[in-house]
Order: sequence, then structure tokens, then C-alpha cells
Amino acid sequence: MLMLYERSLRYTTDLSAVRTLVREQARHAGLAGTRAIDLELAVSEVAANTVRHAAAQGHREGTLRVWCTADEIICEIRDGGVITDVLADRRRQPAAGALAGHGLWLVQQVCDQVEIASGTDGTTVRMRMALRRS
Repeated sequence: MLMLYERSLRYTTDLSAVRTLVREQARHAGLAGTRAIDLELAVSEVAANTVRHAAAQGHREGTLRVWCTADEIICEIRDGGVITDVLADRRRQPAAGALAGHGLWLVQQVCDQVEIASGTDGTTVRMRMALRRS
């Protein structure tokens, strides 16, 4: 897989730069209208989890990486927090009446592929979207 370009950004609490970078890179990669909006929403939700959950664990900074191949755009959020709920990315839908747990479910709905790795060294969430749907 040949990487065409890569951009990265560190963030703490202001997610506007995260959304702007994803929006610009999705447009640059040629991701179609509503799919670009979906990717921006998904990445923003995962970045918000850094602010909400990782910060509560004492890890205030996250890193966004965005890169593109000929076939897809990939966005990766990495932070020092740990996901303790082993089913966080496996639920088909949030529990009825749940006040939390909608974010990762939403990300799974709009992205073509989502990979989550969480352990003692932190959490990485990689979101992929094909540039052309077949």
C-alpha cells in the first residue's frame, strides 16, 4: 500500500483543528460529499473521547494522523487512555435509554472499517473510508 501523503496534529481540548484537518484532507483525497462529512463526524467523535475519557485518566493529549493511499483515506486517533469496556466496539447498538456509548457505535456505522487497539500504552482508533465505492 503506497502512502500518498500524511498529515498529523496534536490536540488537547480544542477539536476545531481536528475537524478542519480531516475536512481538508478528505476534500484533497477526493472523498465524496456526505462521506467526507461522515468521516469528519467520526474522527471528531473519537477525538472527543480523548477529551472526555482519556483526560479523566490523566492523559490530556491526543494525536490525529491522516494519510491517503490510491484507494482510501485513513484517520488515526491515538491517546494515552485505556478503554476498559472490552465490548465497546462490538455492540450492535447502544442499550435502550443509554446516556453514553453512542460514539463508537456511530463511528462503526459511518466508516468502512474501524480498528481499535487499547492496552496499557494507550488507545489507537483507526478509521478507514474508501475513496470510490464499488
